[in-house]
Amino acid sequence: MASRLARLGGVAYTAQPPMSSVPYPRKVRANDPYADAPYLPGKATESVELESLFAAAAGRPIEIEIGGGRGAFAYERATVLAAEEGCLVGLEIRKKWATIVDKKLASLGLGARARCFAEDARFALPRLSPSARVRAVFLHFPDPWWKKKHEKRLVMGDVVQDEIERLLVPGGELFVQTDVDHRAEQYRTFLDARPALMPKGDREGEPWLAENPYDARSPREKRAILDGLPIHRMRFVKK
Repeated sequence: MASRLARLGGVAYTAQPPMSSVPYPRKVRANDPYADAPYLPGKATESVELESLFAAAAGRPIEIEIGGGRGAFAYERATVLAAEEGCLVGLEIRKKWATIVDKKLASLGLGARARCFAEDARFALPRLSPSARVRAVFLHFPDPWWKKKHEKRLVMGDVVQDEIERLLVPGGELFVQTDVDHRAEQYRTFLDARPALMPKGDREGEPWLAENPYDARSPREKRAILDGLPIHRMRFVKK
């Protein structure tokens, strides 16, 4: 299926096709130290019910973190969710960090309610079901490549965003943060144009948040705070 051309803040990029047309290429090599990387169950074209990923998720809130990296946010957020018996699904494209984070969640006693899978969100999100089941989705500093030649690698595009909106419950939250000024404006322009979303920041009609309200911080957020860098935080909710 031909890729669609989308525009984000005046910058053209190619939105990737969904899982049904491009299977996720999983590389396997001899002596791979992360051969046991955690993947979503089933074949690459099969639907995965979110509650099946946890032993006791029935009726409990479920949240998704896209691109969790080294897992600092996941550890802290999973601890918060444990108090209300909520669940966290992490999607991290790098096998190394997905494996390390998933094992550490288990060693911390959080594995029954928090998992991290070695998956590309563009291909994993379309597999998740049912629709309107997720309470919140987090994207922390999702696009570190600010050069124009890397625009095609943007995480936030039509495919990922369509799936985020499908999965969110009405009133469900999308939280995005970045320390790159022009990326923040691009995200704002892109999300403002989504008819399914409305901003929910500190001021009515605006998405901007001065603080992170989720009692958990990603490694990049912690580093930016230490370095005194401005952090642009946005929250949108599904109508």
